[in-house]
Amino acid sequence: MEGLIKTTLIGLSVGIVGTGLGGLFSFAVNKPSNRFLSGIIGLSSGLMLAIVSFELLPEAYLIGGVPWATIGLGAGAIMASLLDSVISKLQYIRKRSGQNYLKAGILLGIGIALHNFPEGLAIGSGYVAETRLGLGLAIVIALHNMPEGVAMVTPMRVGGYSRGKAFLLTLLAGAPMGLGAYLGALVGKVSYSLIGICLAFAGGTMLYITIGELIPKGKELDNGKISTILAIFGFILGVIISKTF
Repeated sequence: MEGLIKTTLIGLSVGIVGTGLGGLFSFAVNKPSNRFLSGIIGLSSGLMLAIVSFELLPEAYLIGGVPWATIGLGAGAIMASLLDSVISKLQYIRKRSGQNYLKAGILLGIGIALHNFPEGLAIGSGYVAETRLGLGLAIVIALHNMPEGVAMVTPMRVGGYSRGKAFLLTLLAGAPMGLGAYLGALVGKVSYSLIGICLAFAGGTMLYITIGELIPKGKELDNGKISTILAIFGFILGVIISKTF
């Protein structure tokens, strides 16, 4: 029970601190340029691709075996696709209303909160599988959440939210990671073989979000090479982190 509580608190802390630091950093930038946002999204994309490729999936296939890990990977991608469809419908409602910037920030916050859950699942099941894996995941996911906090709070500020209110919402968006970490650790303790499926499921979700959302949006914001360069840098950084911890 003590280990379960510890893992849950770690997941909760990673989610809140990651997006919270991003929110604090964005307060220092009044109106960040598209080039700046493109760069941090590219960096985030590279980090996530590295952790999925060199940590999540290898461990998932090792623990769960090829068939079950592949099923988990596909299920995670399908779930992310369904969430994407739901958010797209909300986005349609946003476009028909007036406060575009504010609703864009809220919409992004919902998306961040939704995909923080499987990221927490990865941390929880990762800690049960191996402490080093859980720690590496926690560090990279925290780094990944910082630019998300920046991207979330900026349109909220432009849309009229106060700094305190926008910052509070970034903290709330990170909270579901604690629940994910709890369930991931709980499932791992019940059945060790399920850890592989959980890791693969989280990996599929992260792959969909990174390839389908982060990378394209980084390129849309700026036509230059900044997002690509920082994505490569983020990938290298993610490899170093995954192989160090």
